[in-house]
Amino acid sequence: MARKLDDFLPYQMSTTSNAVSDLISNDYKSKFGLKIPEWRVMAVLGSRGVSTQRELVEATLMDKVTVNRAVKNLVDRALLARSPNSADGRSHHLILSQTGENLYDQIMPAAEVMEKKIMLVLSEDEQKTLSDMLTRIKQSADDIANG
Repeated sequence: MARKLDDFLPYQMSTTSNAVSDLISNDYKSKFGLKIPEWRVMAVLGSRGVSTQRELVEATLMDKVTVNRAVKNLVDRALLARSPNSADGRSHHLILSQTGENLYDQIMPAAEVMEKKIMLVLSEDEQKTLSDMLTRIKQSADDIANG
């Protein structure tokens, strides 16, 4: 007998991720006017500093088109600054502008509050265990993908 879809772990992880992303998306859109891809780009730049679009694609696991749109929207809103990449004339270095840094500094406390709300159903030990398990699962998927 075939397993039920609801018992398939990749399906559970995907739907859980989508539910959390939708919750966060609605919160960030209403409070900050940001879509999830835009927030992910800002989060990477806020924590890592200067990056290229290629590095953002790798860090966020979003496709090039999605990252390109997010970057364009953020540049148009003056939340990101671009500068030429002297090592690769086809790309640019991207960094949060001062306005972007100010917004990032407002978003992070809101993100932490939302994380706490979502994770209230798990003890601190369970949260740590979940984080460790997700890290191992992602590493396994990366290892399989890389052959």
